[in-house]
Amino acid sequence: MKKTINIKNGSVIIAIALLSGCSDSFLDRPPLDTIVDANFYQTDDQVMSATALLYNNVWFDYNDKATFTLADFRGGSGMAQWAWADNIKFATTPQSAENLQAWRAFFNVIGQANTAIVNINRYSGPDVSDAIKQNAIGEAHFMRSLAYRYLVMNYGPVPIITDNQTLLSDPLSVWTNTVQSVWKFITNEMREAVEKLSEMPYAPGRVTKWSAEGMLARFYLSRAGVESEGGRRNQQFLDSAKYYADRVIKLSGKTLLPTYRELFLYPYDNNNESLFELQWVYMPTNYYGYANSTISQIATSPTITGNGDGWGGDFSATFWMLSLYEGFEIYGTTGDTLRGRTLDQRLHETFMLPGFSYPEITRTIDGVDQNPFVYPNNAMGSVLDGYVDNGTSPANIKKYLIGQPKDIGGGSGFQNYPNNTYMLRLAEMYLTYADAALGNQESTDDPIALQYINTIRTRARLPVYDVSRQGPLTFDKIFKERICEFAMEAMSWYDLINLHYWNPQKAFDIINSQYRGLFVVHPDKFPDPTEWTIFKTEWSTIKYPTANEGNFLLPIPASEATAAPNLAEPPVDYYAQ
Repeated sequence: MKKTINIKNGSVIIAIALLSGCSDSFLDRPPLDTIVDANFYQTDDQVMSATALLYNNVWFDYNDKATFTLADFRGGSGMAQWAWADNIKFATTPQSAENLQAWRAFFNVIGQANTAIVNINRYSGPDVSDAIKQNAIGEAHFMRSLAYRYLVMNYGPVPIITDNQTLLSDPLSVWTNTVQSVWKFITNEMREAVEKLSEMPYAPGRVTKWSAEGMLARFYLSRAGVESEGGRRNQQFLDSAKYYADRVIKLSGKTLLPTYRELFLYPYDNNNESLFELQWVYMPTNYYGYANSTISQIATSPTITGNGDGWGGDFSATFWMLSLYEGFEIYGTTGDTLRGRTLDQRLHETFMLPGFSYPEITRTIDGVDQNPFVYPNNAMGSVLDGYVDNGTSPANIKKYLIGQPKDIGGGSGFQNYPNNTYMLRLAEMYLTYADAALGNQESTDDPIALQYINTIRTRARLPVYDVSRQGPLTFDKIFKERICEFAMEAMSWYDLINLHYWNPQKAFDIINSQYRGLFVVHPDKFPDPTEWTIFKTEWSTIKYPTANEGNFLLPIPASEATAAPNLAEPPVDYYAQ
């Protein structure tokens, strides 16, 4: 799909052709007749080309806006004051555009994975090696499992569909399945992927056995909460999460990148920390759906993209998010002020404060280049691209921004960016192990869990966690590390859902305490500040969300519920049918 994935024999064209009939609704069958005859699936390369599409276009509608508007804005790591306010306020409706786009994207992944499994089994020729055939089918199980993970976490009971032809011919046959049975299906699917995928990737960017085992660690941590009793997570699944996380850390050959900055410094695609990425490609024409469009949404201005896009001027970290970074503390007695300095390298690479400098980004105003780009001091009344902030100043999003075409050798354009989207990083395995080792205890001094937490902290240039001084590890401390590590990577919402599975009140308490309103950032001096003071301001249309059982999950999109009315009926156990 792009040069770093090294798919051979023109598979970009094959994938585009195969996807030309992708469904608009989850009830629409993906095309089966584009590449199905015995003249196509005759070589290993042809079979693997058929699954290349599962890394790109099928995920596009999720990646475009739903990643940050649902996962980060709903989770509280990011916010906006005007756009997508329904997600920020927990007022997402069945008509919300990003809600429908996410739902359809996930079912598009599922439909194409179903198609791949059927076609590869049916049409593979005698010259296709069994190892390649199994690997390709393993990729399809991997993607189907992951798509169902997103569906069940966002919507609760959802229909499990494995046969596009027979099940979808009758919309009245579509029923939702219970959350527990969907999670059982998800883990079974990923275990199937583990069995079929090779330990080494077919080509850079392709998933492996270790990608699947990493997902199993993630899934079993969730399932421990799903099958909790009385607020106690299921110990068997906690043990499984710990087991798989530890295996991936020790046996996969993956390593953390030396610095957090390198994770998002282009070209970072398919680096040795990555376990799975969506593969995007810059294309001069016909790029929409195959290039990464998210950058055009989150970048603050056309002056730093150089492509005429960049509409994220009011997108920002939340006050709550900034309060989690070490070095910042609540100042005063009202809780309305933060003061501190940047000890945590992750802050600099995720959000921008006045005076932060980025040599990888050029800013161009009236034809004059500024390099490195220094994030301006808006709170003091300076002008950001012709706009005076007048009492508010966001901490705009930095993560995933790669600069202008001149900064990356020319390979980007309007809504047309080449950098990949992380879907699973090795860092998550370290934090998953620690969470699973904590389990149902109030705290833990497990030495391996502490070692893994400190591996993450020292990479962020933070001091080693000292149990003798700071006390044993608790859930709150591990949760905080997760939020800081993965802010603006579409993770915070799913971390809150995991918590909600076994302690819903704690999840509600965290969300409802998150100040999501406007604030002012004052550096102690400019340029080259060393300390910042952040004040909440009354200039806010949104301040605090109100999350409860009635609005916690996303509603099934209206058009889909109309097409399949049994989605509103009580769910059934998938394995009892």
